[in-house]
Amino acid sequence: MKILAIKSSGDRTAIGIMLNDEINSFSMDHGRKDRPNWEMFLENVGHKKTFNLNEIDLFAFENNQNSYTATRITASYLKGISAALKKPLISIEDDSEHNLDIDKLLIIARDKFLSAESNENTFDPKNANPIYKNDIKFKKLDE
Repeated sequence: MKILAIKSSGDRTAIGIMLNDEINSFSMDHGRKDRPNWEMFLENVGHKKTFNLNEIDLFAFENNQNSYTATRITASYLKGISAALKKPLISIEDDSEHNLDIDKLLIIARDKFLSAESNENTFDPKNANPIYKNDIKFKKLDE
């Protein structure tokens, strides 16, 4: 099974690829307002050398409660890829204070996918949305 996962906490982004039982990962610190260069992250885990995106069986992202914007960016990026390739996408909830490492995220995604009943809607990219436990309050510009 081939799984690609991405997680971001705002100032650190990690990507990992699981090719059967082998995991290759890359992470990098960056400015909180800098958007990750997805191509560079993909290249650092072997994209176009050891795998192509159309060979991925499952895409996953971490639903991080600590970074609203980073989680939404990551989810949007993977939703676009998985929808275009007609591949499943899963959101993995992270309740820990220190965030899951990318290797653990890949293993959880694989286990959830393999143990799920064959319900196509469960892994449909349009249903993989970040969920926040606390109501997000936005301040209106004119207030």
